[in-house]
Amino acid sequence: MSSLTVLNTTAVPDHVRGALTRWMIEPTPGLYVGTLSGRVRDELWHVVSASIGAGAAVLVHPEANEQGYALRTAGERRRIPLDFDGLTLIAFRPEEPPEIASPPD
Repeated sequence: MSSLTVLNTTAVPDHVRGALTRWMIEPTPGLYVGTLSGRVRDELWHVVSASIGAGAAVLVHPEANEQGYALRTAGERRRIPLDFDGLTLIAFRPEEPPEIASPPD
C-alpha cells in the first residue's frame, strides 16, 4: 500500500536529486514529497544514503508505532534522532568550541 513520504536533503549530488524527482515532487529546494510504496521508498532511501557524500538527508514515512511515523537519517547533522522506548526524540550535538591557537614559543 502506498503512503505519503517526505524526504529532506541538503547538499546531495545532482544525480540523486534527479532520481528523487522521478518519483516525488520538489515543492521547495531539497524537500521531496510523494506517495510511494514501501519497496520504492526503501530503494530510493538506499540510493540517497549510499551516495550522500558531504550532504545530509532525513526521511519521514508512516509506521505502525506510537508516533505513527518513522524517521531515518543519513549524513552529518547537528540533530540526532534517539530512540527512547519506541519514541523517537531529537537531541542536539554540542557545538564544538573553536580551537584556541597556542602562543608561539
